[in-house]
Amino acid sequence: MSDASVSLTLDSRDEATLLFGSRDQHLRMIRDALGVRLIARGDTIQIEGDPEQVNRAERVFVQLRQMLRKQGKLSIEEIRTVIEVVQAGADVPAAGENVALADFGRYLRPRTDGQARYVRAMRDHDLTVCVGPGGTGKTFLAVGMAVSLLRQGKVKRIVLVRPAVEAGERLGFLPGDIVAKINPYLRPLFDALHDMMDVEQVKRYMENDIIEIVPLAFMRGRTLNQAVIILDEGQNTTVPQMKMFLTRMGQGSKIIVTGDVTQVDLPKQTRSGLADALVRLRDVERIAILHLTEDDIVRHPLVQQIVRAYEDDKPRKKKE
Repeated sequence: MSDASVSLTLDSRDEATLLFGSRDQHLRMIRDALGVRLIARGDTIQIEGDPEQVNRAERVFVQLRQMLRKQGKLSIEEIRTVIEVVQAGADVPAAGENVALADFGRYLRPRTDGQARYVRAMRDHDLTVCVGPGGTGKTFLAVGMAVSLLRQGKVKRIVLVRPAVEAGERLGFLPGDIVAKINPYLRPLFDALHDMMDVEQVKRYMENDIIEIVPLAFMRGRTLNQAVIILDEGQNTTVPQMKMFLTRMGQGSKIIVTGDVTQVDLPKQTRSGLADALVRLRDVERIAILHLTEDDIVRHPLVQQIVRAYEDDKPRKKKE
């Protein structure tokens, strides 16, 4: 089979400098790991070699450029992780990338490179923050990881948390007791659990406080040991609420925060606790911050197009 060649044009020399690394360190890592030839000139890079490896190298650069746009920098560990994930393939994740969901060999597999990085981050870090548009699997994968760790005996309980904030609507006074009132806000977490476990098992775990689903306001004053604590819709927390939640972590626990900073339902003058945390925590070691994009959406194919349409500065004109 003849060699393949792909040429990539970067946005600027500054992007090239950050992408290539100090003294082209990042390029050497990619070259050595994938066995391709990399020729960098100014803001362009030529990839040559075995067609399959060239394709993988191109995917590595696509992923790294997305990360660079979101974060403004790249670490050696991030370069290594992206290479490992792409080498394994998005449809066949690397060893250990599956999230076990049941006792009968069923697995939840990351379906994109971004999702695979997310799963790896949750495994390797005690605090993971994941932001991205709807449909990227943020909540689903987090719940899957929690169920997996519970089944493995690595944690003793799962606590699923959500702020009770209405999405642009006013629902008024809901009937029933406190459980009935907060149930609509927590429904997405129930849906994720029921996709992974039998309804009766979920009910049994909840009766025994092995699984707890609570509104954010009920978390004050608690310290949770040996638990996976997931905060869903984190963009709808205030800054004090986010600080309160993050400090609930006890010994042997993991915290996972998910959200979409483009879907904030707080009053206009209120700063989102998630947006604030992304800035405050970006340089804190042992905290993983992941940015998923529309390329990681795994719902109906139309969802990707809808997200892109709403992200456009100007509405697209329908073709005649």
